[in-house]
Amino acid sequence: MIRTSAVAAWERAKFAWDGSGNRVLATARHLADTAVAGRTDWQVFRAGPLRIGYGGYRAGQSHVLPFLRERARAAGLPTGPVTEEPAGHPFPDVDVLLLGCSPRRAAALPSTAAVVAPFRVHLVLPTTEAGRPRPVVVSRKERQRFARERDRRGWELEETRSGADLTFFYHRMHVPTMARRHGDDARSVGLRTARDSILARGVLFFVTENGERRAGMLCRRDAAGRRLTLRLAGVLDGAAEHYDSGIFMATYLLITRWANDRGIERLDLSGTEPFLSKGILQFKRKLHPRVELPPNHFARKRLWLGVRRDTPAVRDLLAANPVLVLREHGRIEAVYFHDARRPARTDLRWGGLGLDAARYVNLDEFLAGLPSDGGPR
Repeated sequence: MIRTSAVAAWERAKFAWDGSGNRVLATARHLADTAVAGRTDWQVFRAGPLRIGYGGYRAGQSHVLPFLRERARAAGLPTGPVTEEPAGHPFPDVDVLLLGCSPRRAAALPSTAAVVAPFRVHLVLPTTEAGRPRPVVVSRKERQRFARERDRRGWELEETRSGADLTFFYHRMHVPTMARRHGDDARSVGLRTARDSILARGVLFFVTENGERRAGMLCRRDAAGRRLTLRLAGVLDGAAEHYDSGIFMATYLLITRWANDRGIERLDLSGTEPFLSKGILQFKRKLHPRVELPPNHFARKRLWLGVRRDTPAVRDLLAANPVLVLREHGRIEAVYFHDARRPARTDLRWGGLGLDAARYVNLDEFLAGLPSDGGPR
């Protein structure tokens, strides 16, 4: 019993260390990460003709690196294994380099052919305005689909804090969904942490279809009870049919209404990498959240993206992945890269995210002066 209690206490402490919004704890975590970052080896992989490298904060190895590999595969590029190169200078010999670093270091790095992004962003949905419930803002098409399918399928929201229900959700919904969506790159918290650090301070929701549980989300409330954060999600057995039915979007809509009714002020839809090509970001954009810096140590971290060579593959990568960039006074804007052969990916929309602006950057100007192979761009 003593050993079990010690393990539980350790896991609760680790959970707080990893994601607490407490200012003192978040600052301590950031300083500790920054001290270690310079000694972390570079992670390098090949994607077709590209060599892409990541270095700095170790968290990027489970956030930034899998995203880059997924985007390379989405572009049809074969990806090789990740290899390590020694930390420190000089930078590894790559075409595109990303570095997780402090704001101070980001400001000292080269600004030519480079941008500075938040290390991560959160999508936050205000659920009240002027003290009153804020209507759920989705397109007319989404509202009509939700109403139609809710009547046809009998969708209802179920609220529970049962440990047995959590076990069912974790093993039958969350784990299979993460495996289906992310494969070997899937990451999550353990069941004990989900129970002791999330459910103990939150609530588990199921959406039932004609009385049968089909989707679920585990959420955590902050100490003041004004912010509800969506932490774990899934559909039954990770089955694609439940995404096709629209029940995943219905889960967000029903939880938002639940939050409205209880005076919760902000619904945190959780974090993501700072790229408009991130699929979950585009999905959640339909709810019209606001892009914000995370409410924990990630708010103090930056992602420097620098290009080392001007090649067609580099241009393809940049044009296909518009990035969220930090500007003065903490403003966040969307940057779309383009050139004569590669139009800006405006199908990856920035509207509805509460961003300050969008900027269109010509790759001929952005990459001017970099070495190239001399071929057509």
